[in-house]
Amino acid sequence: MKTIKFLATAFMIGAFLTPIASFSADKDSDSSVGEYVKDSVITSKIKTKLATEKDLSSMHISVDTDKNGVVVLGGTTKSQAEKDKAHSVAHSVEGVTKVVNQIKIKKE
Repeated sequence: MKTIKFLATAFMIGAFLTPIASFSADKDSDSSVGEYVKDSVITSKIKTKLATEKDLSSMHISVDTDKNGVVVLGGTTKSQAEKDKAHSVAHSVEGVTKVVNQIKIKKE
């Protein structure tokens, strides 16, 4: 009889704790989705700003943003001035915490 009471109690505790554990997992996945959306917004804003710069050919510049707001610029530009301008534009976007500029200057 004691075994049945123990098993019933253990079952009830398990049934009670399962939704709590599921809620915790859902909370983490929601924040991951939120972070992904935030990173995508930062990347889009930078690409838009780069495309509107008159003295900058943004066609050969890649932009990647991680979950901490760190932006990595890649690709090529024609000059150091273009490379610096791309860095400046990326850093001016809200949410950017750091810019890693890996752009190479293309020799013509």
